[in-house]
Amino acid sequence: MRILHKLLAIAALGALSGCASLSLYNKLPANQKLLFAPMAERDKGFRAMENYGAVKLIAAGTAARPLPAGSPLVLPEGVEGYMARQRMAGVIVLQHGKVRLEKYGLGFAANGRWTSFSMAKSITSTLAGAALRDGAIKSLEDKVTDYIPGLRGSVYDVVTVRQLLTMTSGVKWSENYSDPKSDVARFIIQQPGPEGDATVSYMKTLTREAPPGSRWVYKTGESNLVGVLVSSATGKTLSEYLSEKIWKPYGMERDAIWFTNSSGHELGGCCISASLRDYARFGQFMLDGAVAGGQPVVADGWIEQATRPQIRFGANGGTGTGGNGYGFQWWAYGDGSYQAIGIFGQTITINPQRGLVIAIVGNWPSANGSASMRQDRAAFLRSVLAAVDASGNGANGAAHRPSGPSLAHDAGSLLR
Repeated sequence: MRILHKLLAIAALGALSGCASLSLYNKLPANQKLLFAPMAERDKGFRAMENYGAVKLIAAGTAARPLPAGSPLVLPEGVEGYMARQRMAGVIVLQHGKVRLEKYGLGFAANGRWTSFSMAKSITSTLAGAALRDGAIKSLEDKVTDYIPGLRGSVYDVVTVRQLLTMTSGVKWSENYSDPKSDVARFIIQQPGPEGDATVSYMKTLTREAPPGSRWVYKTGESNLVGVLVSSATGKTLSEYLSEKIWKPYGMERDAIWFTNSSGHELGGCCISASLRDYARFGQFMLDGAVAGGQPVVADGWIEQATRPQIRFGANGGTGTGGNGYGFQWWAYGDGSYQAIGIFGQTITINPQRGLVIAIVGNWPSANGSASMRQDRAAFLRSVLAAVDASGNGANGAAHRPSGPSLAHDAGSLLR
């Protein structure tokens, strides 16, 4: 999640210079100060985030969806070396809903919870798809201010729900890693105003830099707005709605938690804590067509739109005609696969072609990891793909050389 990576850099600047950045660090809530702690403390904190601030419960039901064992997946190098180098707390590989690989480390276990960081964005967008099916959101072409009255009179008056989901609002947003006055630095310590929600209070002050729909800029603030919009439209908290639409009917195994902001509202862009198996179940839910309890959860056609590139990235990192891009809060790739990504090495990779879900949680030494760690993560994903294909369970049951930009892609580069 870029906002937290940003804050890491801002805090480091303050430590070096003793300037206003250090003052900003001192204002951060405990859960974000954890990000600057030694790695061993982060290992403990990431699996017990409820100790670092206010949370809301995402209640599970009484019957967990089974994850039966499949044929064991054999990697040429084995998994232990990758886990050690990647500082993985857990990795699970599902194929066609069956567990082919499951390992834990860093003191984490199957009965624990680990933080999602920005993987929460993809879950929040899925709740928007549910609200659209339920009729709480009437159309993706509606204006954002139809659902968030506190934003009226701001540049968001002309921004559509679709543009908010794809981060193409054209609203000016600064994510300068070394600037304590950047939007991302000030946004995180905003207190609620008369608008009722701290996110809304800050986002209402922003200005425009491009026509809506013409430019993609990653904004965690807008992911939080998606969460506000869903809550406003449905009349339910994000935690309640997630429990009702997915967590209970799909059969998640454990209660999860969701961090809240200074207004007591869940952060749509961050910080669900769930079990590794339930992250994998969420990936399987997407593969199953977002059906839970025998009922479709999201609007017709939602998954196809949400998980394909709505905005495509060019070779130099800008928008362009390449195969990789961004959907509705999902990183989307030209071969049809897609990912939820969070800092410190959190990923859910979904490859529909092979019926494959790979969920990984961990604690990289730094928010985005080094180039070598990102390359090693990509190598691990490729090795899983190759092992699946070699076992005769790949695309169309055929063994062939792994291809496709998502599993071969250096996913960490998309966290810039």
